[in-house]
Amino acid sequence: MTDRNDGPKTTLDPHYSGADATARPWADAVTLLTGAELYWLSTVRPDGRPHVTPLIGLWSDGALHFCTGPSERKARNLAGDPEVVLTTGTNTLNEGFDVVVEGRAVRVTDEERLIALAEAWEEKYGADWHFGVTDGMFSNGAGGRALVFRVAPRTAFGFAKGTPFGQTRWHFG
Repeated sequence: MTDRNDGPKTTLDPHYSGADATARPWADAVTLLTGAELYWLSTVRPDGRPHVTPLIGLWSDGALHFCTGPSERKARNLAGDPEVVLTTGTNTLNEGFDVVVEGRAVRVTDEERLIALAEAWEEKYGADWHFGVTDGMFSNGAGGRALVFRVAPRTAFGFAKGTPFGQTRWHFG
């Protein structure tokens, strides 16, 4: 197994890949995760039903980050089960690249880290997404608060679409 600092163990799944496909490097996934404007978060409700929602977020220091209001469905789901899947990519069949990240959503409460993330949020999404930091959460001028979560990949999948189709799996030690 590969140490996280050295990168993930990378394999191509021949069952879901064209004969000419090769495994994509993790750097391709990081480029997509960094540049994506929208991600889809999958969580599990307390009764076991799935919940999927689009949200904004960012890739920073080897993990995806997102935020949510403390009373929102996704926050309530995460309180009971922090295992998540985040996806991004394109909604086309014959071109593009999709990435699926599996991991555990862990709350970020360190003030210094939250300030850095708030600055990165605003840099990526603009002044409408300006956050302050209060009591271990993002805050806005209107009194709104948001919990911030970090998801380091445990396993990720990349789906190359078109010629050749290919499915790469990255496993982190």
